Amino acid sequence: MALWIVLIVVAAIAGWVIVKYNSLVTLRNQVQNGWKQIDVQLKRRHDLIPNLVNTVKGYMEFEQDTLRQVVEARNAAVNAKGVADAASKEGELTAVLSRLFALVENYPQLKANQNVLQLQEELTSTENKISFARQFYNDIATSFNIAQQVFPGNIIANLLRFTLAELFEVTDAAERAVPTVDLSLKK
Repeated sequence: MALWIVLIVVAAIAGWVIVKYNSLVTLRNQVQNGWKQIDVQLKRRHDLIPNLVNTVKGYMEFEQDTLRQVVEARNAAVNAKGVADAASKEGELTAVLSRLFALVENYPQLKANQNVLQLQEELTSTENKISFARQFYNDIATSFNIAQQVFPGNIIANLLRFTLAELFEVTDAAERAVPTVDLSLKK
């Protein structure tokens, strides 16, 4: 009788280990999928930027430094390694793109150019998709990290050498700053 009890306990523990392992693997794969979804949108963004730069280049003769900064930031973002590096480089790219869009406002012929308007719209749409993909990634990465850190799952995670997922976060203090909005009609 005691042997049967021991066998049932061992079987229950083995079953629990298998279920916990499978849930950790599932979460890890969802984290990887979440990152790949961000990666797809970042690639689309990176592919749109050279088209935008080439379109505005002729109009913005005096803004070559800004265009160079956009290209350099894009190249750095393309070569980013890992979540933290990508978050940092993409933040820098977002900042120089914002400067470029602000400069476009100073060129009436660019504001009326259909190609520029279309590229700006596509970039804005892609930025929204990136934002949603980041949110999904962070949500699933957080679930994965929690599953590894709570008892008794942490025992299995440690034994099987699962590692915590990095979260996609804003590291640049300027990006965290609240924008100033002036709705006054004074000029």
